[in-house]
Amino acid sequence: MSLRVYNTMTAQKEEFRPLVPGKVGMYVCGVTVYDYCHIGHARANIVFDVIYRYLQFAGFETTYVRNYTDVDDKIINRANERHISSKDLAEEFITAFDQDMDALGLLRPTHEPRATEYIAEIIGICEKLIDKGLAYASGGDVYYSVDKFPSYLKLSKRNMEEMQAGARIAPGEQKRNPMDFALWKAAKPGEPSWESPWGPGRPGWHIECSAMSSSLLGDTFDIHGGGRDLIFPHHENEIAQSEGASGKPFAKYWIHNGFVNVNQEKMSKSLGNFFTIRDILQSYDPEVVRFFILTAHYRSPIDFSDQNLLEAQSGLSRFYEALELAETQLAAIPAGSEASAEGAQLEEKFRAAMDDDFNTALAIAHLFEGVRTMNRLIATKKFAKKADLVAQVRDLQATILRLGEVLGLFRSVPAVWLEKVRMAGLSRLEISQEEIEQLIQERLTARQEKNFARGDEIRDELDARGIILLDTREGTSWKLK
Repeated sequence: MSLRVYNTMTAQKEEFRPLVPGKVGMYVCGVTVYDYCHIGHARANIVFDVIYRYLQFAGFETTYVRNYTDVDDKIINRANERHISSKDLAEEFITAFDQDMDALGLLRPTHEPRATEYIAEIIGICEKLIDKGLAYASGGDVYYSVDKFPSYLKLSKRNMEEMQAGARIAPGEQKRNPMDFALWKAAKPGEPSWESPWGPGRPGWHIECSAMSSSLLGDTFDIHGGGRDLIFPHHENEIAQSEGASGKPFAKYWIHNGFVNVNQEKMSKSLGNFFTIRDILQSYDPEVVRFFILTAHYRSPIDFSDQNLLEAQSGLSRFYEALELAETQLAAIPAGSEASAEGAQLEEKFRAAMDDDFNTALAIAHLFEGVRTMNRLIATKKFAKKADLVAQVRDLQATILRLGEVLGLFRSVPAVWLEKVRMAGLSRLEISQEEIEQLIQERLTARQEKNFARGDEIRDELDARGIILLDTREGTSWKLK
């Protein structure tokens, strides 16, 4: 099965055929760096990190560009509030963004351009659009004439007449049409500015991405990505600018990830349900957040809640428990030369899921199948003496780790990760490890004295407090519910 992707432009899945066989150019809109990133940013960046990883895994030489918007009204306003320069504010939050993305296990893109590094290219596109009659200068500003671009709104499928009916010209704007958008803004006192043919000013929001993508990937490239909230106006305006200037198609495939809700409501500071990545990582391991996001298809909405994160933590723990068990069981068994087909079969299913529009939810379900098979084989009587079973477990263990890397998962030593999650869970459950061990010992004593009722009471008490007891031949251990 060849890779198929859902193209927002055509509203259907299409076979993925890059412009240059074996090579992919991908541009993903980055953040405006005026504040800390929230869970919505985490989703978008994890989604495209996995797409980047899988394209490389599938054999494509991939150039991945993700930008920083480092000049913008929000940046200027926040910098003025703090009495620092826009440049210093942007630098602070670029550093914070990088720290958050590193914590979530993202690979660095091939290029991470900043808007302020491409002023000359931005001015060049503006001049080209003016020369073609697609844009006009007005009072130091430059605006794009949307009525001169017949295919405007082809991505968002909106109705121009309905939008024009509700459009208004804001005070200070000198547009010919309320729908026209700014390519270049005349400088106001105290704002950062650059010299241009229209006087000192700065870029509009949309033009920067046209300049950076064309400079680094060419006038036409394979994939343009971002969140659904960017389809209009940002991506629609990018298309108008880029195709108007070059006369060529802009991007071949448009990929957009779905929204994040919080407890089934739209995330909003006014509702008090706004969470930064830093807030979340105080309570949950970064890999839990990543796993939670990948257990849904990237185009589907997801609901962020403590309950859903705890379920994700439990699911990820199952993987780490199985990997720790395999590691322990295989440690004392010399590696043999037996072959196994288990890993190859698992990889085939994994690839089929990812080739179907990067279906990480189904890919993870197949990895769970591999874990169940691995656990069943290890539980077989005299497992260590059966070379064929040992070979199958070794193959499955290696394959799960290798495929997990494509998703950015299973990056930790299993025992270390499980202990860290256990300790974090105990803190949340307000029960100490010492108290659990004391109750386990009390239960052991009760059972030795044939007081099975008391033993059951202790098990039920711990279960009610979020602790599951595991009785084995080696003794009693515990894990979080």
